[in-house]
Amino acid sequence: MTALTAPQGAHHLAEGAAQRVDLAKGADLVQSIDWAAIAPPTIAAVAALVVLVADLFLAERHKGLLGGLTAAALALAGLALVPLIGDDRATFCLTAGTRACSYVADPFTLTVQFLVLGGAFVTALLSMAPVRQERLPAGEFWFLLLASASGAALLPASRDLATLVVALEVASLPAFALVGLRRGERLSSEAALKFFLSSVAATAVMLLGVSFVYATTGSMHLSTVAQALPGVDSRLHTLAATGVALTLVGFAFKTAAAPFHFWVPDTYVGAPVPVAAYLSVIGKAAGFSGLILVTVRAFPSYADAWGPALAVLAALTMSVGNLGALRQRTDRAHSAVRLLAWSSVGQAGYLLVPIAAAGYTEEPDRAVGATLAYALMYAVVNLGAFAVVAALQRPGSPGRLDDYRGLVRTHPLAAAALAFFLLCLAGLPPGIVGLFAKVTVFQSAVDAGLGWLAVVMALNVVIALVYYLTWTALLFRPATGRQPAAPALPRLSASLTATVALTGVLALAASGAPQLVLRFAGTALF
Repeated sequence: MTALTAPQGAHHLAEGAAQRVDLAKGADLVQSIDWAAIAPPTIAAVAALVVLVADLFLAERHKGLLGGLTAAALALAGLALVPLIGDDRATFCLTAGTRACSYVADPFTLTVQFLVLGGAFVTALLSMAPVRQERLPAGEFWFLLLASASGAALLPASRDLATLVVALEVASLPAFALVGLRRGERLSSEAALKFFLSSVAATAVMLLGVSFVYATTGSMHLSTVAQALPGVDSRLHTLAATGVALTLVGFAFKTAAAPFHFWVPDTYVGAPVPVAAYLSVIGKAAGFSGLILVTVRAFPSYADAWGPALAVLAALTMSVGNLGALRQRTDRAHSAVRLLAWSSVGQAGYLLVPIAAAGYTEEPDRAVGATLAYALMYAVVNLGAFAVVAALQRPGSPGRLDDYRGLVRTHPLAAAALAFFLLCLAGLPPGIVGLFAKVTVFQSAVDAGLGWLAVVMALNVVIALVYYLTWTALLFRPATGRQPAAPALPRLSASLTATVALTGVLALAASGAPQLVLRFAGTALF
């Protein structure tokens, strides 16, 4: 072997050092994944694939097992949140420059994921009997429910615009199919088509806005966008402002804020009742968590623009929703699901109030906490109300409001539960948790100096009392001699009874100690 000369040795040493630097750079690009942090949405997604494959091999008489598997997977995904409590974790981060991450498991993320996965679990319990009674394709239904829940659970953890949009679409696309699963029914097909077209339009607008924001800031990560927007070149100010506006308009569609709410009543009525319940809670939670992230985290420098805009949207949404619900009379021409659909639009207006207030205050975290507290209350009692409706609605029946006349005589426990849920939504005792949640939202508007919005909210609360109390009184009102007797209501199945009992117990516990809900939501700070 020939010996190397000094110059040759130095040359080889330099090449070796350069190779080690290149290898080190390459190693930086291969980052480890925090599997514990991403476990909740991952478990739901993997379970969806398992259900899809199992559906191919199970005999028709054993398809009921898929519902139990779905509920177990959602419960396991919820339990996966426990090890993450009290610890901020991030993964899928940039390896150079600022340490911006695409997935963050902080208190805000965990609170929304708890709401989403808990709501999806209750929806699974709520769906077991209707899937069997309405002969819905079990494998498809449970797969779509898990797939949508995984997207909804991913969304609050998303910290870049691309992941936000992908998570929102993963949550939305399976929901289109869930709405249209009543094959051969005109109302179901129309509802799915209207939901699909409105959502596609919202996504197109949102993607256009996101592209404008990326063009002006050069980044998709929310933290980087927030830092770059104030320093955008003056020639790009109009483009940046347009991108912010279009992104917010896209999320306004997703949250069913007026005037982008037109798809809600027909979609809820045409969908199976458990799917309507899912959309009213989990779909709304996903949309609002995305709206909070883009406003408070990505666009704080435009708070003087989106704050007033969201305040106007909040006033308009709660007014349109409550007036629409007020038009639903207790005769045989209106359905309970349609009233709950308009009610959900009104409730969306209340949820918008603290987010609008965040644009006027130097402590937006408190406003976020008020929104989450209200969302937690709304999720429990609204799912409970839908559970009673699903339990008492006969297959193929439109579920008229008049069918609930005198319910206390035939189903006293169901009547008591529904009355309690309606009083919670109205914010009246004994539904103390609803009252406290409304006071918290009202206080956020007052603290932000939005006195006019607080007045509008107070007026809408009074309007909502009319239709909530009218329905509640109907439960205890005997049938008149001039009215034909309503058809006999069905017996409550075990799964639906368990759902009503579970939501009722949670609502009672929250009403007994509403400060626990407020304190839990108040910890969901960024």
